Amino acid sequence: MDEIEGGILSAIPPAALTLDLTRAAIRMEHSQTWRIDKSNPVDDLVICLEGRGHYLVDGEPRVMEPGDAMLISRGQHFIGWNEGPETYLGVAQHFTLDIYGRHNLIEQMDLVPKLRLARWALLEPLARHYRQSAPPSSVTLGQHHLFMVLLIAFIEDAFIGWRDHATYQPEGADAIDLAVMKAATMISANPLDPDIATKAVETSPYNRDYFLREFQKRVTRTPRKYQELKRMERAMHFLEAGLSVSSAAAEVGYADPYYFSRMFKRTLGLSPRDHMKRVRQSRDGELMHLDEPEQALALAEGIPATGED
Repeated sequence: MDEIEGGILSAIPPAALTLDLTRAAIRMEHSQTWRIDKSNPVDDLVICLEGRGHYLVDGEPRVMEPGDAMLISRGQHFIGWNEGPETYLGVAQHFTLDIYGRHNLIEQMDLVPKLRLARWALLEPLARHYRQSAPPSSVTLGQHHLFMVLLIAFIEDAFIGWRDHATYQPEGADAIDLAVMKAATMISANPLDPDIATKAVETSPYNRDYFLREFQKRVTRTPRKYQELKRMERAMHFLEAGLSVSSAAAEVGYADPYYFSRMFKRTLGLSPRDHMKRVRQSRDGELMHLDEPEQALALAEGIPATGED
């Protein structure tokens, strides 16, 4: 089964991130006569839809084929061309992604610069729509949201780790916020590693006791309990994908499904079977004709949802 929910950015509060599309999307449609030689002052995500594109990025050769995504970081010099008779079709977007309003988040990460998107079958229609709907000289709210989905997908696939030496050194609250965020994303990405909570704390540049207090203050859980939450969230995805309770338990490292069910309920507040009952109610539309307070009551009482518009 495919890996579920990498979660590299899931631990970052949305309000802490600022995504800026610095120009209209580039609707690439390049023949053999196309050639580019430049560098950009911002980051650039390139996605190939058809054909092949050849690049030298700071002297490193890269070949783009359908389903490939490539990050060209700000300041990198790149040359691009099309060698074959087929049109090289794709989309490119210049952007910045800042954290806490002033620090480049991309520069904090070690990322594979070019790869095939793991969920390309799902993302290809979105990428094509993004290209087709892009206005020629402006950025819309819809474009902004669509690009965030594509960018998150790339980061989830490309993430290697956090860089030890950032291009800036935050201070005060920014510094501890960033350290907690990095620890939480380490745990989110690897919740099945039995030592990940310890590793996440040890990578922090702070005193252990102080960091544990600050982590709990911001995340509302200790690193170990946060790991267990992420482990159970992964189990939820397996259950929703159709696995039995015992199979989902085994996928997240529990040999005893009964113990898994107890831990699931302790962490999430309901048993695996109750969780799936709620999922089925939602999927079957049993709740959609109720207003929000009545939905909550029906879910809490576990009764069939009936009512009027």
